[in-house]
Amino acid sequence: MADNDLPEGWEVHHSKSQGGRKYYLNIYTKASQWDKPMAAAVNAVCCSHLLVKHKDSRRPSSWKEETITRTKEEAIQMLKGFRESIVSEEVSFAELASKESDCSSARKGGDLGFFGPGQMQKPFEEASFKLQVGEMSDIVSTDSGVHIIIRTQ
Repeated sequence: MADNDLPEGWEVHHSKSQGGRKYYLNIYTKASQWDKPMAAAVNAVCCSHLLVKHKDSRRPSSWKEETITRTKEEAIQMLKGFRESIVSEEVSFAELASKESDCSSARKGGDLGFFGPGQMQKPFEEASFKLQVGEMSDIVSTDSGVHIIIRTQ
């Protein structure tokens, strides 16, 4: 199969650090690979998240708290601490999400399953599709609150 016959959703790029070596980019997920793809690019990702709501969230209540009164800044500080605990391997993402997330996905360790374009709020979607599998986002702010996201597939 010639490069102009790539499966849908793939582009050919050339590596600057590898002397112009050809690689293939999934236009949806931004994942790249050296080997030529044989199937259409997947236009969906699987992610987990940990949501901390604040008083200005779209719905400032959760399974944990009937009325959330913290500020957005306080929510961000909480998430920074959670992220540090995950990065330092004090606790797993799923374990922390199951205890601390203000989303009902907490009962599944924050697992949201697969989703495609247009199914999540735009900032969440954009951050999710930029992540590589196993990578965790910085803090992402949406109308629902502030999140950290990990791409699982």
